[in-house]
Formats: sequence, C-alpha cells, structure tokens
Amino acid sequence: MVVPLSAEFTDPRLVAVYDTLNAYDSGTQPAFYLRLAEDLGARSVIDVGCGTGLITREFVDRGYAVTALEPSTEMIAVARRRIGEDRATFLAGDTALLGAAGIDLAFLSGHVAQFFLTDESWRQALTDLRRALRTGGTLAFETRNPAMREWEAWADGTRRVSVDPVAGRIETWTGVDDVDDGVVSCTLHYRFLDTGVELAAANRLRFRTLGELEASVTDAGFAIAETFGGWDRRPLQADSAEIILVARAV
Repeated sequence: MVVPLSAEFTDPRLVAVYDTLNAYDSGTQPAFYLRLAEDLGARSVIDVGCGTGLITREFVDRGYAVTALEPSTEMIAVARRRIGEDRATFLAGDTALLGAAGIDLAFLSGHVAQFFLTDESWRQALTDLRRALRTGGTLAFETRNPAMREWEAWADGTRRVSVDPVAGRIETWTGVDDVDDGVVSCTLHYRFLDTGVELAAANRLRFRTLGELEASVTDAGFAIAETFGGWDRRPLQADSAEIILVARAV
C-alpha cells in the first residue's frame, strides 16, 4: 500500500483538527460499513487507512476483532489513544503488514482507495487484502464517481468555517492545481482565524471508473457482489456521486 502522505495526515496541527474538519454525516460511511458487517455475520475486520480511528472505535465498541491499519504514524497515534492500545490490533504501515490472516471483512472508508495513484500500488494493495481475507471474505470500499467531476466544484473557491473545541475557528477551501489522466492534484488551504496561522497541504487523488475498479478487483482474486450509488444502498447510476463496491474473495 504505497501511498504518498499529505501534510493533511502528518502535520500535527492538521491532525489535531482532522475530526472537526472531516466529520461524518449521520447515515453515511460508518453506518454503511457497520450494517455490511452485521449483514455478513463478520467477526473480524480490517479498517484500511483507519485515520484517527472514528469508524474503528464503532466496530471495537460492538465487539468486532479489529485490525486498524494506517500509514500515518501521527494519525494512528490518535486512534490508539481514542480506542485503547489493547482493544484492537494497530499496524502503522502499509497492506504488506497484514499477511494471511483469515479475516472476514476488509473495508476502505474515507475515499482511501483514491490515494493509490498508480495502477501498481492499487494492484499491490488489492493483492495484499486478498491474502489477508479468508476465501469467501468481503472487501468493500468507495470512491468518488469521476463522471460527476467533483473537482470542478472544489475549484469554485467556496470557503467554509468550522469550529474546533481547541483550535477555534478554521476557514478551509480547496484549490485545484491540475487534472491529468484521472489524477486530480489539489491544495487544501487552512486559515486558523483565532491565531492567524495559515497552512496548506498538497493532495493528489485518483479517480477510477467503475470499469477500471471492477477489472482491478477481479484480477486480484475477487468477484463483484454488489455496487451502490449512495450510503442508503441506492442503486448505482451514471450520475451517482459515489461508487461503492462490495466484492467476495474467491
């Protein structure tokens, strides 16, 4: 899982406010993946790119055996403190650390799948995850639908202000720097209004089509089970904002 890390995930000042700036709406990613695990009767779970552990904690609190994998040492340190060192298995690094573990469910939330910029890195991650899952186990992830060209909305200069309980008011906006062969390069801007500090984090995301995703997953030893176009499990349509994919290890 070779993923170049943005300052968004490594700068302690940005990691400290990450949860405030990236809060999940009710009924979205945490609810979807928890329901999926329940429907599958899963007992063991890998949270790939667990970040600060928001979704990880939801699984741990419900009694799942969770492996939390995160390449950012700063982010996984927050997850460890939030959840408790002895309540989950924490791995700081990439998918090569997983090994053959016979896991029931692996999921990538937070659009983690889009941080694998090259076909090689994505292929390796999928191969590692297939090895970590038992035969019949499930892989699930989401990605933004490239057909909707969401990056064009990011480039309109819209700014929002969030209030962090410690850092205070934070103004954020995104600038799009380049779009090339499915990779969107952008800069995340942060202005801490109560102190005047300004920070920026370069970011790059890969937008893969449904066809590309299905082919890569199938080649790695999975069979596509379901696709959805929203967190309420609505059918995937050409104009869906999300592509949510569920596959079985074969």
